[in-house]
Amino acid sequence: MPLPPAPAKRAAFLNTEAIQPPAKTKSLRRTEEKSEPTATMVSEQSPKAPLVKPQAPASKVSQVRPENARLAEAPAEKPRNEDRQSAPTRNTSARVKKPKQSGPTKLFVLDTNVLMHDPMCLFNFEEHDVFLPMIVLEELDGHKKGMTEVARNARQTSRTLDALVATHGADITTGIKLDGTGHRQVGGRLFFQTQVLDFTLPSSLPQGKADNQILGVVEALRQRHAPREVVLVSKDINMRVKARALGLAAEDYQNDKTLEDGDLLYSGAIALPQDFWIKHAKSVESWQSGNQTFYSLSGPIVADLHINQFVYYEAPGEPSLYARVTEIRGKNVVLKTLKDFNHLKNSVWGVTTRNREQNFAMNMLTDPEIDFVTLTGTAGTGKTLMALAAGLTQVLDDRRYTEIIMTRATVSVGEDIGFLPGTEEEKMGPWMGALDDNLEVLAKTETTSGEWGRAATNELIRSRIKIKSLNFMRGRTFLNKYLIIDEAQNLTPKQMKTLITRAGPGTKIVCMGNLAQIDTPYLTEGSSGLTYAVDRFKGWPHGGHITLARGERSRLADYASDVL
Repeated sequence: MPLPPAPAKRAAFLNTEAIQPPAKTKSLRRTEEKSEPTATMVSEQSPKAPLVKPQAPASKVSQVRPENARLAEAPAEKPRNEDRQSAPTRNTSARVKKPKQSGPTKLFVLDTNVLMHDPMCLFNFEEHDVFLPMIVLEELDGHKKGMTEVARNARQTSRTLDALVATHGADITTGIKLDGTGHRQVGGRLFFQTQVLDFTLPSSLPQGKADNQILGVVEALRQRHAPREVVLVSKDINMRVKARALGLAAEDYQNDKTLEDGDLLYSGAIALPQDFWIKHAKSVESWQSGNQTFYSLSGPIVADLHINQFVYYEAPGEPSLYARVTEIRGKNVVLKTLKDFNHLKNSVWGVTTRNREQNFAMNMLTDPEIDFVTLTGTAGTGKTLMALAAGLTQVLDDRRYTEIIMTRATVSVGEDIGFLPGTEEEKMGPWMGALDDNLEVLAKTETTSGEWGRAATNELIRSRIKIKSLNFMRGRTFLNKYLIIDEAQNLTPKQMKTLITRAGPGTKIVCMGNLAQIDTPYLTEGSSGLTYAVDRFKGWPHGGHITLARGERSRLADYASDVL
């Protein structure tokens, strides 16, 4: 049985004079005060005394083009169960204040490569509107087949568009609200090209090419929605150059970039000022715990520190300080001195550190409380050698981990040599030349035993090191493993998340890479997965990062990394 329609007006309150004697004047005054708004509301809702001119919304609608759904839909919203005088006043003031705070909204036209790069890009434009030309949907359909990441992203984008179109009350002609699928932070609308747009492009641009058709759509929208700003968003550099040559606004998709400049990346270490001890001599508290010394201090420098960040103080004629931030509470910070791996007595698998940053890295690699370590630096700074030495010591000597698992992104520098024969480990062999080189260096540190002893040691080391491919990491869980991810700068943020989430209880992950040697297409220093991991894990109590500054491979390699 269908429910009866809701009443159009509220019922008036019952007059209390009918049930109560008129003896108490206070209660009558309160009753009259409560009943007055109701009477005013009923009288204002009657058509005899309209306070708002009925012609105003009609004139607004006639001036608005049908494509601009945000302005066209505004007059259709009428308040229910509220007085007609107060509701439009509140809505109008709210609409006027929002553009003053955030500026006028823009209309972003997305290129196909943006959707295939990030399937969730539709929800990253905040209060602005998004427009998809018909040729973009046609290109998405052409890239949906296959098992590549581009094909997966194309299929995910198609599913997202289908979910938006299927939302309750969605109307393609007036725009679809982007917050209909649960993304409440988005305030814009999604528009599809539902009609033929007239545009003229220079005769030198072929009309049948997809990029030129998108440029024509941007030109038509710019003329139709003037003075509203229409911006083309594309990952294609040539596309953006052609758009600017035609006088169109074009931008790169910036949401995938963690940092605008690689020099702004968190380094993991900070130098204390020269007057540090002079300012903090009276307020510093120190105590001893085992072989380490702890310092507790406060001051303005605390605001610039993060958990597990290294601090150092070096001044001529004064004792040096090398410590790590272990605790931050309000304006107080606790520093813990480091173990000196520069000394031969503290060597790790026969390897001693040669500079300050290497000593910082070795302290993190050998600390069981740190589960995630990221190392960046130029070629020859000792990233792989230190990670392997620390792993072998903790696997074979300390029995902290069961084995070492090493993997890397199989991205070649030049032309691909084709398919490789053999098992998974044999196929990964040519990519693991760095592993063989560093194991050869570590094997030479064993000088006490003879030739047979070194051969037995090499066999033992090889049995505890497993080489795995990134292609088969989905769904795995590593328990008590020492996982080394080499050349991590070639990984995307999505691949980096897939690898890090494989860690089970007792597993340590070491990510290494040189951000100046990115071989993956469409990846930059700002959008690399290694940069993404360094920035997201900054300040986590069980994660650490250090940027290795000086090369120690050879004087030739060190000089070449600087001048070439």
